[in-house]
Amino acid sequence: MKVVIFCGGRGLRLRDDLPNSPKPLAPIGQRPVLWHLMRYYAHFGHKDFVLCLGYRSEDIKRYFLEYEETLSNDFVLERGGREIRLFGSDIDDWKITFVETGLDASIGERLAAVHEHLAGESVFYANYADALSDLPLDRYTADFLARDQAAAFVSVYPSASFHFVRTDAGGNALGLQTVQQADLRINGGYFILRSEIFDQLHRGEDLVDGAFRRLIERKQLHAYRYDGFWQCLDTYKDRQVLEELEARGRAPWRLGAAPRRLAA
Repeated sequence: MKVVIFCGGRGLRLRDDLPNSPKPLAPIGQRPVLWHLMRYYAHFGHKDFVLCLGYRSEDIKRYFLEYEETLSNDFVLERGGREIRLFGSDIDDWKITFVETGLDASIGERLAAVHEHLAGESVFYANYADALSDLPLDRYTADFLARDQAAAFVSVYPSASFHFVRTDAGGNALGLQTVQQADLRINGGYFILRSEIFDQLHRGEDLVDGAFRRLIERKQLHAYRYDGFWQCLDTYKDRQVLEELEARGRAPWRLGAAPRRLAA
């Protein structure tokens, strides 16, 4: 199935950390978060990508146009650098469609803008470009296809370590609960969508606040509960978490990858 990735946001909360780069190119080890996400889908055999571009789209295009395989693959350099023999390749069997979807467009508008590139796809994936997971995509997909529903998303616990507070009318604390204890979940992305989603997209609306609300009324939206690894990339602290996991060779999202050397 094709994979739509929303890459057009400005990433304002990471602006101080990455002032000259779009959020999908935030580095996690040797590669940007966007590459890690695409590699996750490729692991399950889904290698036909549609990138919804916006802010600093030229940087994302240039990254792939100038892609350097030697950064993440072992190789032999011969003849004084005139010949390079790779032991592996990352993206030689990927197909990537780059689509300008507007600088300030909503997710729903970006999805509508790539409709023509999904012709013939009765079911497809879509995702934000800033969250990594070890979600078993094959089991999640099988669960969705067994349901007569139009869309699904992954329901996860937020990664923040806040405590939720219950109080009475006078402000007296009645209890403190962790995210897990309160069982409050968020939309973690990793959408699976049937083509009929385009009938629910109205001009100027977002996907979640518009189309999904109508699907909820019709009981056509499934929230797939997942309690495994899921980590968004919204802040500098989030990037530190992902960087440390990658550096130590313990990145859960690197499914099927060979063990990596631990950082010194």
